[in-house]
Formats: sequence, structure tokens, C-alpha cells
Amino acid sequence: MKKSLGLIGAALLMAAPVFAEEVPQAQFNCDYQPSCEVAPGIYGKMSSPVQSKFKMSIGGYVKLDYAYNSENLGSSGVISPSSGAMPSKALTASSAAANQYQSILSLRQSRLWFKVDGPTLLGAKTGSLIETDFYGDNSAATESPQMRLRLAYGTMDWANTQVLFGQAYDMFAPMLANTQDFRSGAPYGAPNSPRIPQVRLTEKLNITKDDQVKFVLAVQDPAQVGNNSPAGSTDQTTAAPALYTSNLNYDAQLSYVSKHLGYAPGYFGMSMNPLTFTLFGQYSKDRVISNNQNIDSWGYGAYAFVPVLKSSNGMDRTMTMSLEGQTYMAANMNYNAATSATVIAPVGATAETIDAFKPAKNWAATAQVIFYPTQSLGLSAGWGARYAFDKNEFANTANYQRYTQQIFANASFDLNAAVRVAAEYQNMKTGYGNANGANNQVERTGDDNTVRLCAYYFF
Repeated sequence: MKKSLGLIGAALLMAAPVFAEEVPQAQFNCDYQPSCEVAPGIYGKMSSPVQSKFKMSIGGYVKLDYAYNSENLGSSGVISPSSGAMPSKALTASSAAANQYQSILSLRQSRLWFKVDGPTLLGAKTGSLIETDFYGDNSAATESPQMRLRLAYGTMDWANTQVLFGQAYDMFAPMLANTQDFRSGAPYGAPNSPRIPQVRLTEKLNITKDDQVKFVLAVQDPAQVGNNSPAGSTDQTTAAPALYTSNLNYDAQLSYVSKHLGYAPGYFGMSMNPLTFTLFGQYSKDRVISNNQNIDSWGYGAYAFVPVLKSSNGMDRTMTMSLEGQTYMAANMNYNAATSATVIAPVGATAETIDAFKPAKNWAATAQVIFYPTQSLGLSAGWGARYAFDKNEFANTANYQRYTQQIFANASFDLNAAVRVAAEYQNMKTGYGNANGANNQVERTGDDNTVRLCAYYFF
């Protein structure tokens, strides 16, 4: 036995140098107590080079949101509803929620992305991006949010031409409201989502060294799952039909870009943008399942970004300010919140006699200012609203949204390159027509006040 133990001990001593090479020494990340890891290799220093077939980067952020809502906005109440519909004490369907407040925490807007720089193709640089978050199932328990595909596309970039294919932001309207809740003003005049499959061509024409014209064409499909699946159809009208997408969406943007006024911070202060004016539009058709009727889907609008106070060097945000605005007209575009409904029933129609429908039409406007008094401190304020184009067209619609409106102000501060904290106030209001019954012309409102606190860790 002693001989056996001696041999085992000798073997372990001989293997010690090997173990020392395979198991790295503990390297603590001890900026301050009690941050030192007690189990290195679990949440300690685990970093090692990441390699792919091509050059790959990994990034994202952890985001903790806290929201106090004066009304109960549901399980996803940490952000504003995508429909823009605020609970109202005067509406039977939402009076209970309107009489409740909500205090809620969430990590579900945390994100992870992978970016790849690939080989050249016909003189073009190729690349790809995949981004995910954890908003896949609003009903799941705390530890069960599902990963959701946000962005997934490949690109080919020449000097003045880009081809993009995959899932990217809806092309209809380029403005993002600079809100901390990441709804980005979609139902309040900035219908910038969802992210949908598309093929996009961007062409740039340099007029001078400081002036450029950019033209973007895209073919996209808002119905991601299955053929002929509903594309945002909702039963908001009398005898509202179920729709299916029979054609793709066709989108275009025409922009004038000028560097003469310099650069100022854009969305979230993460980009520095020049003077930009954009005209945009979209057209498609849906079909009514019950009678195969064609329903037009269309929209057009204008967008502007103006550097009011420019950056000293194109990168520093100190004492910079930007002004951004957008307006549009749209019909049957509920899938991206450009309209509050898909279609409406003609005046005087009933469930028994109706055989034709009209696209629901909305118009909207929004504007915001972003100001950085210092490099680290960002201040934003904005307003946006979406209106029913003609309230008389909604005579058969109970509780239709006459308007949705948002006013917001927020402040963010970067503690270092990784940590950002932010605070925000939002007032969101919905005006309803034909309250609790069609053709009664009664108007009521739902009004929510939200205070939001956020903490980010960018990596």
C-alpha cells in the first residue's frame, strides 16, 4: 500500500507542471471590494480570443429598466404599448387597468450581437450582423424570457453602393424617438419597427465633397411566419375582417445629405450625423380572407435632421445639439403602428350587409431635440402624435383611436465607457372616439405618466 501511495504521489508531482499550464492562475478583477471573485473561472476572468471562419466581433449590453406607470400597462409595462392605446377610466374594457398603478423591473431589453467581416466579393466588402434580445415571450416567468431575433442580415458594400439582405428595420420611416423605453415613438409618429425580412439597395451620388444624394429601394415582407399569415390585422372595427398579405411591400427613400453644418449627436448619442432631408414612401396590398377583396396599403412622408450646434471635430459631443422631425400620411399600416387599425367598415354597413372595406388612414408628426452640454451628459426632449385622418370614416368603430400622443424628457450620463445611467419622464395620452359604442360621437381619453430609471453595461 505504501509503495502504491508513493507511486501515485510521484505521478502527481510529475504532472504538476502540466496542471499548472492547463489551469491558469487566478486573476482577480479587484477594482474595489467586494468585487473580487470567490470562484475565478465561473464569473471571474474567463476571457479568451473568439474566432470564426472570418473576423468576428461580439457586443451588446445589459439593461436594467425600472418603470413607475400611473396606469397598469400589463406584463410588458416597462415600455409603452406598441398600439399606443392607454387604459381609460371611461372605457369599460380598460377601466380596471386605468385605476391601477404599476411598479416594474425588467432585464429583457438586454441585447447580444455578433458582427462578421467577411471576404471581398466582386470588389465589395462583405459582412453580417445578428442581434438578439429576450423579448420572445411576454407571459413567461422571470428566468424564462425567450431569445428573439432582432436583426440578421448580410451586406455587400462598394464605394457608393450597398446590397443588404436579411432582417432589418422596416423601411417606412427613418426617425427614432430618443426615448429610453426603446419603443422609440412607434405609435406616436415614428413607426420605425418591426424588423422584417427584406432586400435593400442603397446608392449614393456625391455631388461635391460635402454634398450627397442617397437613394434606397427595398422589397420587404411584414409577415415573417408562414405564407399568407395575418399582417397586423386587429378586430377594431365592426365586422373587421381577417387580412392576409398577398404581396410584398415596396419601399423607397430619397435623401439629401450635407456636411456644411457639421455633425451632431443622433439616436442615443451613438452616432454623429450631418444635415439630412429624406422623402420616403411605401406601397403594398392586403387581401380580405372572407371575400378576397384587395385592400391598399400605402404611406408617404418627410424627415429632417439638423445639426443646430455642431461637434468641434465630428466626434466630441460637448456642446452639441440636434433637431429632428418627421411627418407622414399612411393607410392600412397597423403592422408597424403607422396606423391604429388595418381597415374600417364603410359608414352604415352592418355585419350582415358589409362586402367592402376601406383602409384605415392616419397622419402623424413628431419632433425632438438632443443636447449634450458635456461629452458624458445627454439631454433629450420630444413630442409626437398620430391622428385619425377623418374621424367620420370611423363611424362604425367603437373606441377607435382619434389620436395618440407622447411627450418625453430624459437625461443620460456615461460613468465610463461601459456604464450608463438614465432617467426619463413620459406622458402618453390616447383620445378615443365613439366611447363604448359605435356612432355615439362620445370622446374619452386615457392618460399615463411614467417615470423610468435605467442602468446599462455596454460590452
